[in-house]
Amino acid sequence: MKKSIKLIALFVVFQISALSTFAQDKAQQIEQLLAKYNEYGQFNGSALVAVNGKVILKKGFGLANMEWNVPNQPDTKFRLGSISKQFTALLIVKLAEEGKLKLDVPITTYLPDYPKENGDKITIHHLLTHTSGIPNYTSAPNFFKDKARNPYTPEEFVKTFSSLPLEFTPGEKFNYSNSGYFLLGYIIEKISGKTYEQYLQEIIFTPLKMVNSGYDHSDVILKNRAAGYEKQGKKIVNAAYLDMSIPYAAGSLYSTVEDLYLWDQALYTNKLLSEKSIESLYKPYIKAWGGFYGYGWSTYEAPNGENSKLNIIEHGGGINGFNTIISRIPADKNLVVLLNNTGGTVLGEMNTAIRAILYNQPFDQPKKSLALDLLDIYNEKGAATGTETYKKLKNDPTYAIKEGDMNRVGYQLLQNGKKKEAIEVFKINVETFPKSGNAFDSLGEAYLADGDKKLAIANYKKSVELDPSNENGKKVLDELSKSKTK
Repeated sequence: MKKSIKLIALFVVFQISALSTFAQDKAQQIEQLLAKYNEYGQFNGSALVAVNGKVILKKGFGLANMEWNVPNQPDTKFRLGSISKQFTALLIVKLAEEGKLKLDVPITTYLPDYPKENGDKITIHHLLTHTSGIPNYTSAPNFFKDKARNPYTPEEFVKTFSSLPLEFTPGEKFNYSNSGYFLLGYIIEKISGKTYEQYLQEIIFTPLKMVNSGYDHSDVILKNRAAGYEKQGKKIVNAAYLDMSIPYAAGSLYSTVEDLYLWDQALYTNKLLSEKSIESLYKPYIKAWGGFYGYGWSTYEAPNGENSKLNIIEHGGGINGFNTIISRIPADKNLVVLLNNTGGTVLGEMNTAIRAILYNQPFDQPKKSLALDLLDIYNEKGAATGTETYKKLKNDPTYAIKEGDMNRVGYQLLQNGKKKEAIEVFKINVETFPKSGNAFDSLGEAYLADGDKKLAIANYKKSVELDPSNENGKKVLDELSKSKTK
């Protein structure tokens, strides 16, 4: 008997040791991967990776404040952008679970002042799943120039989009809309009798001891807050000011990688919601982004070797100066959180590589982003030299053409009045990513800015063909066809 107990004990020790070696090995590989992305100017932030619910890596890379040379740490606070939506969705489902609202009734039930012509057709479920047809306020022309810096109450801001015509019949299709989640925050206030911020604190942050998370306010002195930056090629600048009353329930929260781990762990329990209500957050309600959209979360299947797939639940975020992602694999209780404070970057690519490391799958090593080198050349030496440089470097194995980076560089050139140069950059993107509706949309916009309506129409048409959910592209085509008939 004693001998068998001894053998069991030895086996348990061996298992723990093997798991510890596995975790150390994976953590080392992930750290090396992220250090290389940091070296190439593509990750400046904090990361946390958990396997089977246990943290194997949490670390900061680069600087939280470049002016004072303050490094990023696991407790650095970052603006989350659209990761905020999953918190808003949970608050709504909590109110539904308590019988304080219904998800399938018109929003005018709770917002009697909302224009009835649209409000009577839209349900809370439509808002949660981005199927309401309400135009996305951040996509409005001149939004950042005209509105982004001004403070609004929720009631005032709702009026800026509530009377706009719907882009499609509610429930018909998915079209990502910050407006819908803004409205959800306003509904939370109406029903709870508290501000969105107070209710969020009471229902989620305080019970989960998420003491480093909250609603961000520019005027509040917040310890360990990362400054937000944007890249202009290889140059880094302070991000433009954004009044935090504007992202509101669609994107105004801040947090740390450590607090988001607490959030992830709570979602495996009934601390916040019943099991049935938690499951309702991840249901595949509507096709979106190569998978489905639930309530504040997207879901999709990722390959894991030849014959198996992983079910992923995740969401990204982007807000002036920040880019974020939280990715969960519930079957294995695995978690990846990446929070970056130098604007848009390739977090999706990094997340895929980390997942490959965890599951012993092959992945692409980090490469320098060609776009970052090209911006300065197009800016300073013009279209011909820029394109010539691109042709020389495109086959260099140390570089990669990254769609998001190329798109951002094209828009930076467009903002600088370099229309021909922007067209060249967008053309590179279209050639490299011929199935991307967004790449064609950007090229169409550049041609339109340059006065070439014929090529603008051709590229917008291609964009809408590739991405039927591109409502803005359809709107531009409609306007261009009207101007042709006049």
